[in-house]
Amino acid sequence: MPEMLKKSALLASIACASVASASPVEYKCCPETLPMQTHLAYSGDSGMTVSWNTYSKLHFPSVRYGNHPDALCHEAVSDVSVTYPTSTTFNNHVKITGLKPDTLYYYQPQCGNSSQIYTMKTARSVGNHIPFSIAVGGDLGLMGPDGLTTSTGPNGGNAPLAPGDNNTIQSLQSMKSEWEFFWHPGDIAYADYWLKEEAQGFLPNSTLADGQALYESILNQFYDEMTTLTVDRPYMVGPGNHDSNCDNGGTTDKGVSYNISICPIGQTNFTGFRNHYRMPSDVSGGVGNFWYSFDYGMTHFIQLNTETDLGDGFIGPDQPGQPQGMDSGPFGSYPNEQLDWLKCDLEKVDRKKTPWVIAAVHRPWYVSAKNSSSTVCTICKDAFEPLLVEHEVDLVFQAHTHYYERNQPLNNYVIDPAGLENPKAPWYITTGAAGHYDGLDSLVYPLKPYAVYAEDTAYGWSKLSFHNCTHMTHEFVSSSNNTILDSATLFKDRKCWIEESESCHH
Repeated sequence: MPEMLKKSALLASIACASVASASPVEYKCCPETLPMQTHLAYSGDSGMTVSWNTYSKLHFPSVRYGNHPDALCHEAVSDVSVTYPTSTTFNNHVKITGLKPDTLYYYQPQCGNSSQIYTMKTARSVGNHIPFSIAVGGDLGLMGPDGLTTSTGPNGGNAPLAPGDNNTIQSLQSMKSEWEFFWHPGDIAYADYWLKEEAQGFLPNSTLADGQALYESILNQFYDEMTTLTVDRPYMVGPGNHDSNCDNGGTTDKGVSYNISICPIGQTNFTGFRNHYRMPSDVSGGVGNFWYSFDYGMTHFIQLNTETDLGDGFIGPDQPGQPQGMDSGPFGSYPNEQLDWLKCDLEKVDRKKTPWVIAAVHRPWYVSAKNSSSTVCTICKDAFEPLLVEHEVDLVFQAHTHYYERNQPLNNYVIDPAGLENPKAPWYITTGAAGHYDGLDSLVYPLKPYAVYAEDTAYGWSKLSFHNCTHMTHEFVSSSNNTILDSATLFKDRKCWIEESESCHH
């Protein structure tokens, strides 16, 4: 061992010995308790939730952590090891608190081996105005033989991958040093496409009884693929329609129509989505993984739920407050809870410390697509837009339609005359081209008058960079080769507040 490494390890062991802590939890490790599918989520700027799956239940899941890989001096323990009917694994969640903001830690989930010591970096403190970038992409599904690949079924998805192309997960991995966390506003894995893939001859012929195993197989393959990103970068998610149940509300196969009644218990009502993730709703007053907010440096991020809980007066085709009947939710305790929460959350934002406010939704309302209730969510617009406009939200990410579209800042279909030079209305970007089995959608021409740039032939993801309190750049990155296909910068005319700790460096 090199001398510097020996010295570092010695200092680490001394530091660890000096930490006064409770006796470590005793647990028995075996192949069924080995951690897999590890992923992170912010919990304020002094906390992090570590989540992972195991084949067996852990009675008290634990995570060891510290400031050096040879000195995991601390241990956090929880009692959250949950599963659901049809699941083949248990979802374990441990929230670590009392961490320092913007600090690199090493951690190891319970029963991890020597090669399973990972890094996690806490969120920047609120008001830290040092530049940073994030990655955003909606509608990201499984890659490979059971998902998006270089071929599809005879009636399958548009635009399969070209031979030699990187997919979006590979692109995000190759550029991981350039983004702090990945934000995925809905439609995760596309496990509910198992029947469509089978009907189109992409998957082997199977019976409806095989469906629950196929659904779980696709989910777990996707979680495995994402681990390369999520084990050391927070993965912030929101709900999409394909996360609701096993059949996305209904499928017709060779003249036979199926609906949610074919879904077994465990594959309805967002069950997998609710069990697998732990978003910071508890520290932001939100509800589960459905709506929440968090701060990171100079930015306040808001995840909204377009699938349920839109409130009184917003009537979807099948039930109040739901844009497409998925027989899911509501998840709030009363009809207007999400909208009341959003109003309260926006009112509490300190624009001196977090001048940027960014929201994400799954279903879009400003998009060049067929004007149908399942695609263009006008009830979502009616519910959310007044609050977003009133509080001058800077940018709204949309997904659901499987292409990329950059629009002008908009308020009630009217283009803000300022464009990107200090607009009052929110800027809208649809980033739904990450890719899955069904491929890309086709834009509807002519494009909407408010559309500036659109792309329906390339898979890609969004890179959003915050330069300071006045300038923010959005780039659409081609997954195949990491080139920038579109770029635009938003300017807001405001004075930058510099926290005292930063001003010492100038």
